Amino acid sequence: MSNELEFLSRYVAKGKMSRRDFLGRAAALGVTATAANALLAGAARAAGPVKGGVMKVGMSGGESTNSLDPATYASQTPFMNGKQWGDTLVEVATDGGITPRLATEVGSSDDAREWTFKIRPDVTFHNGKSLTADDVLATMERHSGEDTKSGALGIMRGIENMKVDGDNFVVTLKEANADLPYLMADYHLIIQPGGGKDAPDAGIGTGPYKMKVNEPGVRHVYEKNADYWDSSRGHADQVEIVVINDDTARIAALQSGQVHMIDRVPPKVVSLVQRAPNVEVKTAPGRGHYVFIMHCNAAPFDNNDLRLALKYAMNRQEMVDKILFGHGSVGNDIPINGAYPLFTALEQREYDPDKAAFHFKKSGHDGPVLLRTADGSFPGAVDASQLFQQSAAKAGITIDVKREPNDGYWSEVWNKQPFCTSYWGGRPTQDQMYSTAYLSTADWNDTKFFNETFDKMLFAARAELDQAKRKQIYTDMATILHNEGGLICPMFNDWIEAISTDVGGWNQNANQTMMDGLAPIVCWLNA
Repeated sequence: MSNELEFLSRYVAKGKMSRRDFLGRAAALGVTATAANALLAGAARAAGPVKGGVMKVGMSGGESTNSLDPATYASQTPFMNGKQWGDTLVEVATDGGITPRLATEVGSSDDAREWTFKIRPDVTFHNGKSLTADDVLATMERHSGEDTKSGALGIMRGIENMKVDGDNFVVTLKEANADLPYLMADYHLIIQPGGGKDAPDAGIGTGPYKMKVNEPGVRHVYEKNADYWDSSRGHADQVEIVVINDDTARIAALQSGQVHMIDRVPPKVVSLVQRAPNVEVKTAPGRGHYVFIMHCNAAPFDNNDLRLALKYAMNRQEMVDKILFGHGSVGNDIPINGAYPLFTALEQREYDPDKAAFHFKKSGHDGPVLLRTADGSFPGAVDASQLFQQSAAKAGITIDVKREPNDGYWSEVWNKQPFCTSYWGGRPTQDQMYSTAYLSTADWNDTKFFNETFDKMLFAARAELDQAKRKQIYTDMATILHNEGGLICPMFNDWIEAISTDVGGWNQNANQTMMDGLAPIVCWLNA
């Protein structure tokens, strides 16, 4: 019996037998569905990638206002779009190291101030233009100009000079930074022809798929790039990203076979989804975190006592238990956790209604505090806001929760309204996380945290090559942010996605959602 199923599983992997027929035969032989699917998974791994088909992906975080301009990417669907049509110079590997992409080699001077990226030869853009180091330079210039609104601006400000030297792109930094390659892996820094200066939203890059249909907030269709330089990616003939912001509808689409994979399975329904036939739940712990953000420069949140009052009014363990259902860990009002190698744990801030009431009274604020939220800001965000409302009430603090529509949340609420729910996927290094969201000059400084001492420490940490000293600087920075910042970080989330059992090639990647956005590119369809 076992030999027969193993033989038939290889037929399924090669596309010579349907999965349904195989599972029917397994059931007839008295083999459980779990054991049969394990056989299929093993056969698929042994057979390797299957070419062809249309990979359909159900994604949250899509809006009618979304653009294909990488500089604007702020939520899940745009992030996934960029991964289909574009490449960066390097990528962060699953083990946390750096993997070459459009740069074949990366080298630096002894003091880590000058960095050289050797550009891959024989790569063409979707419009037929050959990739050159000039395109790389132009791309970085567009993301670092003073008038840019790029999400990468904060990390680009540390660059003093950029130039082309033959096939090399050369960067000179204002201060030494051993983490520069990680910064170049930022998903906004997709290399575009001419830097994308003429048409930043054209969706023309060097990626495994070419943009065919672009309907923001609805769907995005990509067709295979036959000239793609990396044969290990782009197995499907087409990738279709379908925007399904509603959690229930997204799960239903997977269960009914309308899509092959989905992001953001709400933690509270994981056990139900796991029991569905032909569906697998995939989880990966990482640096992602769900947050409540206050603008430190806007009343009433420009008063640190009010900020402290709201921090002490948050029951973090309750959030992990009732919102994450254990699929995550408690946060501590900093964006860094143990997934970062230079992390130092601070004393945990606990829920304390008495301290919250003390700081609220000291702040002098009278009346309710308005918190904006939306289902799409993070899974369970509305429920989390209501839990916060309840825990704050025990300290005599009234929080008015305003539920905003998903469409337009990232363009009209996040980074504009003074108090709202949000999420961060985290970044590979502490420098990149702080540079992107907490440096005073960062365009994505969504708490409007402006602290000169913090900024100076960030620059000093970049230049410090002694890891022990660097770790201490980061600890001191975290302490400042913990005590004075506008971030309330109650929890670090696991990435929870789900796929059809027809999908092969999935592997754990904790860098970002959906295998760091690579799932449709590196996975394949077995049936």
